[in-house]
Amino acid sequence: MKQKKARFDTEVIHAGYDGKSHLGSLVPPLYQSSTFIFDNAVQGERRFAGEEAGYIYSRLGNPTVKILEDRMAVLEHGEAALAFGSGMAAVSAVLVSLTKTGDHILCSQGVYGCTFGLLKLMNEKYKIEYNFSKMNSVEALEKEIKPNTACIYIETPINPTMKLVDFELVVKTAKEKGIPVVVDNTFSSPYLQRPIAHGCDVVIHSATKYICGHGDVVAGLVIGKQEFLKKVAKTTQKDIGGVISPFDAWLLLRGLKTLPIRMDRHCENASRIFQFLKTHPKIDKIYYPGDPDHEDYEIMKKQMEQPGGMVSFTIKGTKETAQQFINHLQLIHIAVSLGDPETLIQHPASMTHAVIPADERRKMEIEDNLLRLSAGLEAWEDILEDLEQALEKI
Repeated sequence: MKQKKARFDTEVIHAGYDGKSHLGSLVPPLYQSSTFIFDNAVQGERRFAGEEAGYIYSRLGNPTVKILEDRMAVLEHGEAALAFGSGMAAVSAVLVSLTKTGDHILCSQGVYGCTFGLLKLMNEKYKIEYNFSKMNSVEALEKEIKPNTACIYIETPINPTMKLVDFELVVKTAKEKGIPVVVDNTFSSPYLQRPIAHGCDVVIHSATKYICGHGDVVAGLVIGKQEFLKKVAKTTQKDIGGVISPFDAWLLLRGLKTLPIRMDRHCENASRIFQFLKTHPKIDKIYYPGDPDHEDYEIMKKQMEQPGGMVSFTIKGTKETAQQFINHLQLIHIAVSLGDPETLIQHPASMTHAVIPADERRKMEIEDNLLRLSAGLEAWEDILEDLEQALEKI
């Protein structure tokens, strides 16, 4: 009898690991070794030639890292996964692997600041074009796709404006033209959204965020088809070398076990924050996928399990008003990450997206009085009380 497939909450704890193969250890062991011993010279030769499975050197593969990769492949419904030393190492490995000089990348209307910086670098050095699209209709997409479009790169929800991209719409158009679809799924985690299940080809995570969940690791992940990831592993990962350490992989495995519980609390707290800010007289606009007035609310209901743990909003006033507000916060920390137990807030225009020229930021609707908040795991009452006292002071 075929074993029944386990549910997500079970897979985050068990997928990709059999303790019987590791001396009965309940917890995946930490293989903190840079290199691995061969039985003899012929075995070393065969492993380097790819004729025999086995570990060689931790830049090329490590048992602890492999458990993490196998687990993430299951959670994201992919064939395989690769772990990297940062989210940007993952992004750069994928985009370099998919493109060559003279190619074009079509991006969602807004990307993380460092992703923008990478696109600019690739354009300046390798003449790889890029442009941004709202991706809100088949007609618009077809006009923006070029003969040299090598991939479509999506953030959804988009950082920091929380706009959504409809996977079904993009995938239908991309498949007809044979263009791979790459999705940065950092804001959702596989608990809330699984792009591959909707037909997308490659998923990227800054594992620093919700996958880790504790603010103590910088890491990245890529999930997709086995054939593509073999190519990435043998080229951009191996030769550029942005690999993850075994210890960081071990910490990510530890963090993953509580992902569903954490995400439920992040989402609950974000919903409470949204409800509080939505009607506050000192808040101008609010961006939250769970808002029934959000322009992409129906897309959220179609492809996300919950609206997520992120809320962006504009303060009535100027950049200085927004900065004054966050300076008055006491419980909530000013910091640029997200997905941590602590509630964090930051000013995108001068922090995460400062590298993007002001005119481009405006096109992405990143205003100078916009703030991005990552709901933590604290008691929601304490978070709201902190927001309220800071708003009273501006």
